[in-house]
Amino acid sequence: MKQATMHAGSVRKKDGFVKTFKKNFPLTLMALPALVVMILFRYLPMSGLLLAFKRFSVRKGIFGSEWVGLKNFEFLFQTSDAWIITRNTICYNALFIFLDLVLAVAMAIGLSELLNKRRAKLYQTIFMAPYFLSWVVVSFMAFSLFSIDDGLFNHLLAYFGMEGVDWYSEPSKWPFILTFFQIWKTIGYSTVMYISSLTGISNDYYEAAIIDGATKWQQIKSITLPCLRPMMIVLTILAIGRIFYADFGLFFQLPRDSGPLYQATQVIDTYVYRALKETGNVGMAAAASLYQSIVGFVLVVGANLVVRRIEPDSALF
Repeated sequence: MKQATMHAGSVRKKDGFVKTFKKNFPLTLMALPALVVMILFRYLPMSGLLLAFKRFSVRKGIFGSEWVGLKNFEFLFQTSDAWIITRNTICYNALFIFLDLVLAVAMAIGLSELLNKRRAKLYQTIFMAPYFLSWVVVSFMAFSLFSIDDGLFNHLLAYFGMEGVDWYSEPSKWPFILTFFQIWKTIGYSTVMYISSLTGISNDYYEAAIIDGATKWQQIKSITLPCLRPMMIVLTILAIGRIFYADFGLFFQLPRDSGPLYQATQVIDTYVYRALKETGNVGMAAAASLYQSIVGFVLVVGANLVVRRIEPDSALF
C-alpha cells in the first residue's frame, strides 16, 4: 500500500513537471541562447582556475601541467609593490563607490525635478555620452590637456606667467585626475539607473506631502530617498564585490603607462598585466584573478549579512 502511494506521488510529480515544461516551453526556448552563451563563456572557462595552482605548459595543456600548489600566489604577497597595489586598488574603488553613489543620486533627483522634460532628456543624454567612449579615446583627450608641450593646462599656466607642469611625471596629482575622469565617464550610467527607480515612485506620496505643507527638501528627505534606498543598497553591495578589481583602461590607458606614475596608478590588474607581459607566467595571472574573485565573494556575502541585520528587506539574499 505504501509503495503504491509513493508510486502514485512520483507519477503526479512527473505529470506536473511535464505540464509545467509544456506551459513554459516558449519562455525556455527564448532563454536557450542566453543559457548556451553563459555555459560557453562563463562556466566552461572555470576549468582554467586550475592554472592558479599549476606551472602552465603549452605542450602539456591545463590538465597535464605540473602542480605547484600556492607558489603562483607568492608574487602578489612577496613583491615590494604588494602594499602599493593593494592600497591603490582598495582606496580608489572605495572613493569611486562613495562619489558615484552620492553624485548619481543627487543628479537623478535633480533631473527628475526639472519641469521641462525635454531639457531633462537633453541633460541626461549629455551625462550619458561619456560612458560610451573608450578609455583609449579618453586618454588622448587627457593628453591634449596635460601634455607638457602642447597641453591646454600648461598653455593656461604660461598665459598667467606660471611655469608649466610635467603632469605625466607628478604622481601626487593623479589621484585627483583619475577620480575626475572616472566619475565623468560613469556617472551618467549610474544616474540613469536611479532615474528608472524614481519613475516607480507613486505621485500620491508627493501629493499627500504637498497637502501637508511639506517643502521640496522635506519631500526628498522623507519620500524620495527612502524609496531609492533599496536600489542604493543593491548597487553598493554589487560594487563592493568588485572592490579588488580595478578598471584596467582607467589605470593603464589614461596615465599612458608612465613609469614615474606607478606609485599612484599601479593597481592589481595593471601589475598582473605588466608581470605577465614580462615573464609570460600564465599561472601567476590566474592566481591573481582567483584571489580577486574570492575576496570579492567574501565582501559581497559580508556586506549582505550586514544589510540583512540592519534592513532585511533590502538584502540581496
